[in-house]
Amino acid sequence: MGYGLGIDLGTTFTAAAVDRAGHVEMVSLGDRTAAIPSVVLLRPDGSVLVGDAASRRAAVEPDRVTREFKRRLGDPTPVLLGGAPHSVASLMAHLLGYVVRTVAGQQGGRPDRITLTHPANWGPYKRELFAQVPKLTGIDRVGLITEPEAAAAHYAAQERLDEGAVVAVYDLGGGTFDATVLRKRNGGFEILGTPEGIEGLGGVDFDEAVFGHVDRALDGKLSRIDPDDPGAVAAVVRLRQECVLAKEALSADTEVAVPVLLPSVQTEVRLTRGEFEEMIRPSITATLGSLHRALRSANLRPADLGAVLLVGGSSRIPLVSQLVSAELGRPTAVDIHPKYGVALGAAALASGRSGMVQALPVPSPREETRVPAPREQTRAMAAPGFGAGAPPPSLGRPKSDSPGRRASRRGVVVGLCAVAVVAIGGVAVAVSSSGGGSTGSTPPATTSATETPDLVTLPPPETPQTTHATVVPPHTNAPATTRRKTPPKTTTSTKTTTPTTTTTPTTTTTPTT
Repeated sequence: MGYGLGIDLGTTFTAAAVDRAGHVEMVSLGDRTAAIPSVVLLRPDGSVLVGDAASRRAAVEPDRVTREFKRRLGDPTPVLLGGAPHSVASLMAHLLGYVVRTVAGQQGGRPDRITLTHPANWGPYKRELFAQVPKLTGIDRVGLITEPEAAAAHYAAQERLDEGAVVAVYDLGGGTFDATVLRKRNGGFEILGTPEGIEGLGGVDFDEAVFGHVDRALDGKLSRIDPDDPGAVAAVVRLRQECVLAKEALSADTEVAVPVLLPSVQTEVRLTRGEFEEMIRPSITATLGSLHRALRSANLRPADLGAVLLVGGSSRIPLVSQLVSAELGRPTAVDIHPKYGVALGAAALASGRSGMVQALPVPSPREETRVPAPREQTRAMAAPGFGAGAPPPSLGRPKSDSPGRRASRRGVVVGLCAVAVVAIGGVAVAVSSSGGGSTGSTPPATTSATETPDLVTLPPPETPQTTHATVVPPHTNAPATTRRKTPPKTTTSTKTTTPTTTTTPTTTTTPTT
């Protein structure tokens, strides 16, 4: 008997579930867990490692590993692995191929149909790029569905929902946030209004908040680590993993200690749940703003909601359910494993057991009107708060402050100045030559020690540049746009044989008494 396969290619983790004969269950993809980290590593021999194997090798070959690349889908800049460029779609294809091969080996054959999920606020361009991922892997019979729709399908299979019931899906995952309003109709769900979201907000940003807290507790020692020291880089990789574990532990504990084992310092950094919540509170507040906009686009009030589904691994943070419930005044529903709800719902859709409309690779007209990018006010609200508004520390000196870049900027300025000086000289020569053709009755303009011709002032460029040189003649008070008019060309028709050496009346003498 065949089966349906649902896959959630997340920013930080990838999960898969199968539906066989009405029974849905997660598939074990990792060594000890069902989900695997969304990590890809390219070996020097051309082989590719993904998941747990790539994470273990990352400390040894940090320049050949990439994480969280789903966030860069649609970015034309390729990802460099070992100096070679790779597109985000090809990296996602490696991850998808591994999942399908692993599931096929465990289930004894390929699935009848596969359903892939994606954020609801993706626009047509990103959905089109995402649709190319299974083609790069050579997989057919694949459908696409939004993550909130898959989560709602799983929730409907667990809880009884009346026809016409309205639910809101609050999906806070590892790298993105989605807010979607859905109504149950004809055994399935339809999206109401326009989904809202914040693509650059998720659990990885909370990890960076913890990492920044540790760096400040160490007086910035992490920022001064030499990025060319393999031992120090490996220690920082382990420290980042400890920060992730500390963040997850704070969902159950009120205090954690982050072990720091660097070559220059060995200690522990204390972090309380209250401190962590203050770091992320502005970001959670921004997600509530997106949820309210999704409700307004559907012409609904919070009182019209039957429930709010909390989906995604980061929704397990206690502060999330507290703020959502207090803001909307509606009950919240959290799955036992919120990071698996999307994959479980996608598996039900893939098998056709769910009453929902099947996932399609071609976006519906309703999806074409979705806004893919977060609003500027939401971005401004979500940015502060990560460690009191400070960005995460980076290893070593920033590239923009390197001596080579400073010398390069100086070279550009000096070069522009040199070009300007040459241009000034050419203009001056042209002026001198034009003055030689004048009649003897009008002496040509001469340059004295106290005057400088206005003609040497260069006009400003049409488009201002970030770095440019402005050449101003000394002792010139005229504005930059002022030019001395040259005699009309019609005056050159008068021929004269007067030598130009006699036209300068500077040889007269005056007797003195």
